[in-house]
Amino acid sequence: MVGEILLIIFSFALILSGAAGVLMPFLPGVPLAWLGMLAFAYATDFLFITWKALLIFLGLTLLTLVLDAIAPVLGAKKYKATTSGVVGSILGLFIGVAAFGPVGIILGPFLGTLFGEIYHGRDSEEAVRSAKGTVVGFLAGSAIKLALVLVMLGFMISAALTVIF
Repeated sequence: MVGEILLIIFSFALILSGAAGVLMPFLPGVPLAWLGMLAFAYATDFLFITWKALLIFLGLTLLTLVLDAIAPVLGAKKYKATTSGVVGSILGLFIGVAAFGPVGIILGPFLGTLFGEIYHGRDSEEAVRSAKGTVVGFLAGSAIKLALVLVMLGFMISAALTVIF
């Protein structure tokens, strides 16, 4: 009994860490939240969170991992970035994380798009607009991830209330 209670507390700590991870890019937010759901389901013998629900949330979790990689690129394209800007965004993501750590997740694609656009011959105003698009894409992706983590949290709170009452 005590073990199950500790596991449930741990599962909520994981999901809250996941929520923080959406805001702090060095933590894998949505995967941590999903692991919290898995721990909760295990602690309650999968009575309140089923394997089917876990697999659906796993699919959504994997989708957010893909979204993390492409959201800045989609933002850059929406703001009319050239191919050079999009390539710069992708390269900037990897170089930015390596050079600047967590801040590089935003700064890298921004600077990469900016330099790519300038390299392509765009004036600075257009280059900055395209680079801002990468940030908009990142923020949109973060909002989607936060929404998913909050849905997971709500799902777990609902299940926990069912366990308690």
